[in-house]
Amino acid sequence: MPLTHPFFSALPEMRPLVRDSWRRSLDTITSPEHAAPPLVWEDAQLQEFRRNHPLAAVMPVIQALLVVPSHDTGLLIAVGDEHGRLLWVEGDSAARTHGEKINFASGMDWSEAAAGTSAPGTALALGRPVQIVGEEHFNPAVHSWSCTAVPVHDPDSGGLLGVVDITGGPEAVGANTLSLVQATVAAAEAQLRIQRLERLAAASRNGRPGPTRSIYTRSTQSGANAGNGPAKSLYRDSLQILGRDQGLLHVAGEAVTLSERHTEILTMLAMHPAGLSADQLTDMVYPEGTSLTSIRAEMVRLRKLLLKHTPSLVPESRPYRLPRTLVVDAGQVLSYLDRGAHRLALNIYKGAVLPRSEAPAVSELRTRTGLLLREAILNDASPEVVLAYLKLPEAADDAEAWHSALRLLPQRSPRRAAVVAHLESLEH
Repeated sequence: MPLTHPFFSALPEMRPLVRDSWRRSLDTITSPEHAAPPLVWEDAQLQEFRRNHPLAAVMPVIQALLVVPSHDTGLLIAVGDEHGRLLWVEGDSAARTHGEKINFASGMDWSEAAAGTSAPGTALALGRPVQIVGEEHFNPAVHSWSCTAVPVHDPDSGGLLGVVDITGGPEAVGANTLSLVQATVAAAEAQLRIQRLERLAAASRNGRPGPTRSIYTRSTQSGANAGNGPAKSLYRDSLQILGRDQGLLHVAGEAVTLSERHTEILTMLAMHPAGLSADQLTDMVYPEGTSLTSIRAEMVRLRKLLLKHTPSLVPESRPYRLPRTLVVDAGQVLSYLDRGAHRLALNIYKGAVLPRSEAPAVSELRTRTGLLLREAILNDASPEVVLAYLKLPEAADDAEAWHSALRLLPQRSPRRAAVVAHLESLEH
């Protein structure tokens, strides 16, 4: 997009990094004056989301190295998730009050797509440390601020976990500021690694051999999840079945890819903690008329697999049930939807439940989850949320959803063109 906006003329010596960021910002925001970071989470939703986020485990490190020293300095310390949404904003009390006037507060979206050029959003877009000074910010309301941000990566998979940012006056981009934030992020990543090793050591002391591979392994498979890079765990004992043809079990620090049938069985057991009889489990997993011998044989194989990787999760018999809770990502989506937290549900939802599975109960779960999420999102009336939903594979041919986005987008939004083009292709 040509840089024709008058704000560009005020920065004739714009750095290439900033110029490229402004170009990306103009892809989603009509003009700098319309750059208004939206609220993503209300207080209750924010508390729950950040409690379950992996960076919560290293907040004591960030507090000690950055937050406490920032008191009475005019500086703010922000920690955001991998999408640029601010989970914590702490530091100088007067600066926090000032920051709230420009929506620089916990629960706000400071990604490039929502807020334009800023250190947190641009650092995440580039995957590397960034400093943004004064009028380099896309939003003119932020021109009196400067900031330094450094992305946080998973110490095992290398995946992006979030970002740590210092925001304030000129001192926020001082000569030593970048080194300070980089050192803090390095300490946080090291702490994550130490915590995982401690969990492995504890598991080994309890009589279970530790895994021989990386704690959060990369997963390669065909199907809906192919090409999406490292699989991201839910950072507790969990089973991922959204947007995958095979389940990914995360337990005791190890990631195990399951067969389709074992995924179906484990999903049903996890979502029915009181237990299931052999007849009930057969009806849920197999086509009508299948012998009980099939489910019993699969349970023998599943027990052997779990005994090797996680003995504490081996199912009990009569009825079949898991000895402890296993979180299923689809179950989390339904739980959030039931509480009205549909934006959190959309954050977790990575695609349909086991798209290739023909198990009767899995098919019902897939349909119910998809329909409830769609209904909640289309009733949200927020263009950002609807556009995020449209990126899902099942929304590609949903003309009603695309028309809903078109109604919600401002007339001058540059994103309308892509929505109109997609609707035309659907009509053809």
